[in-house]
Amino acid sequence: MILSVCLSPCIDVNMEVDSLSVGMSHKIISKRIFFTGKALNVAIGLSRLNADSFATGFMYEDNGNQFEQELHRERVPYKFVWNKGRVRENYKFIDRRSMLTEIDDVGAEVSAEKQDELINLVAELSKKAEAVVISGSLARGMTPDYYGKILSAVPPHVKKIVDTEGERLFAALKTRVDLVKPNLDELERTLKKQLKTKQEMLSACRGLLDMGAKTVLLSLGKRGAIITDGNKNFYCKSVNVAMNSTVGAGDGMVAAATQALVEGCDLPEILCRGVAAGTAAVTSPYSISFAKEKFDEILSSLEVKEI
Repeated sequence: MILSVCLSPCIDVNMEVDSLSVGMSHKIISKRIFFTGKALNVAIGLSRLNADSFATGFMYEDNGNQFEQELHRERVPYKFVWNKGRVRENYKFIDRRSMLTEIDDVGAEVSAEKQDELINLVAELSKKAEAVVISGSLARGMTPDYYGKILSAVPPHVKKIVDTEGERLFAALKTRVDLVKPNLDELERTLKKQLKTKQEMLSACRGLLDMGAKTVLLSLGKRGAIITDGNKNFYCKSVNVAMNSTVGAGDGMVAAATQALVEGCDLPEILCRGVAAGTAAVTSPYSISFAKEKFDEILSSLEVKEI
């Protein structure tokens, strides 16, 4: 079983508009609502890959039942720590140039008692897990070191996968994690420097290895991804596809890479599967996750090069 831990679920309201200008009136061309959260997207992606997936984290009483319905549809079992209040709502506007403008809501605060309850729940659930994935932002009232607290509750034999940035990432790395998956923007913000060449990117990845990561999977968006364990480095270029939305691409990459890691695959295979899932996710306008058929199609066309 692969356990995904979502600390800050959200409702994404995605609206397509012809153009977006401040102070102007706009008409919506299409509107889609997704019940999401980075780790929940990972759990759904794992289920679509036919992996044994389980979701946990914080949920909210006023509208959390909508997330339960979504997870039922995706065949993902779950157990949440419930809080009073509503799940936050994020608004994403996509114009005809495929430019994405985001307005993020602030969720309800999570008490110290509820935070402890989730740590205890993760400790219990992860006893039966092969891997634990934790990704995304924190709920209001939480500090970055909570990442470290959650991961410290995971048994030593269980693989730990992290997708976050900044102080949350630093806190996670202190616990020794098996795989981290930043994208290039996140890595630049975390390390506070620009990374233009592949050698600069690899050097930055080695910095994360020195801090406690065993493997770094660096997403380069439509250019593909790099993976390194400090000894071997590989690059996989993505394929050209019709891009409908980049939302959820990183979560698809985490899902496929985690499954490959659990199966004992080598670095090139982990990289290939991650790129295939991330690429497949951007082709679907109706789902944040990806179709298994599209994943298989893209995977068969990818090539990996050692760098």
